[in-house]
Amino acid sequence: MPEIDRDRFIPVYRPLIGARERRYVDECLKTGWISSRGRFVEEFEKSFAEFLGANHTIAVCNGTVALHLAMLALGIGRGDEVIVPTLTYVSSVNAVKYVDATPVFADSHPEYWGIDPARIEENITPKTKAIVTVHLYGHPCDMDPIMEIAKQHDLFVIEDAAEAHGAEYKGRRAGNFGKVNTFSFYGNKIITTGEGGMVVTDSDSLSKLCRRLRGQGVVAENTYWHDILGYNYRMSNVAAAIGLAQLERVNETLARKRTIAEVYIGELGSVDGVVLQAEAPWARNVYWMFSILVSQKQREPLRLYLAQEMVETRPFFSPVHMMPMYSEHENRNLPVAQDLAVRGINLPSGPTLTDAEVRRVCHLVRQYLTRR
Repeated sequence: MPEIDRDRFIPVYRPLIGARERRYVDECLKTGWISSRGRFVEEFEKSFAEFLGANHTIAVCNGTVALHLAMLALGIGRGDEVIVPTLTYVSSVNAVKYVDATPVFADSHPEYWGIDPARIEENITPKTKAIVTVHLYGHPCDMDPIMEIAKQHDLFVIEDAAEAHGAEYKGRRAGNFGKVNTFSFYGNKIITTGEGGMVVTDSDSLSKLCRRLRGQGVVAENTYWHDILGYNYRMSNVAAAIGLAQLERVNETLARKRTIAEVYIGELGSVDGVVLQAEAPWARNVYWMFSILVSQKQREPLRLYLAQEMVETRPFFSPVHMMPMYSEHENRNLPVAQDLAVRGINLPSGPTLTDAEVRRVCHLVRQYLTRR
């Protein structure tokens, strides 16, 4: 990216932060409740549970530790295999290694880009204990066949819904299908706390266990007595204050994201050489990132051209099975994910974007692709 011209620069994502977030954070500062105690943590958890239609939500300090707690709570460990999509942010896979289990990589669906249910069953062995689904870039995975496979083979399902706040599968919110599910509230997510995450479950016993693990394994009835190995994974009251304010206007944010996507679809849907992420008839995509595919040859030159025009973009995630720490898997051929990874671009998608900015991005993409 050349030196930024602030008047023209369009970031790939900028969160919508307003007066309510500032007011709630100011309350934390005035009252002194700035750590993991205070009213906002409990209120954020309760409101997020209502938003999802879930029984239990446990606020944590980021989405990666939420995944770690999910693995721990389900008893996944050494000798177990967990089926994961290779096209995902690396934390979805690292959490499997944190508990000394073995990730088994599955390919992506060619239209919806999440894990392909048809590629799951071929990877099941007697050691398989769980399936991780990642609702990639805001589009939910096809959960019915995944849940049926899990039922047939007695497997846990963990939804990584870090990118899919408010996404729906057949009218039901994503992140509310698996045994234990997780969200991220990083700064570029639809709901942000700066850094933060959430564990979601309908199980009373798993909820209690996750809360204990989150708080150093303390026994609720005996302060400073710890009888299991736990972790300091708590969310601060300040972060929860921001999250609650974000959640209280999430419908506004989701509507704005949908409008931005509709402008992109209208402007780029008929451009030769551009492929859009399909929206399945059973899905409601929240378009965390508005993502397109171009040819591998065009991808980086187009990104450079946009950067020169003060438009920030991101490439797709790299397939995790090709990374050095998972080198024992690097010779696997997962063709759909590998093709998507070298062709994909995430365009500016934040809720603060104006329609004029979106149209400018579209104009530049068309201009570059049609002159070559």
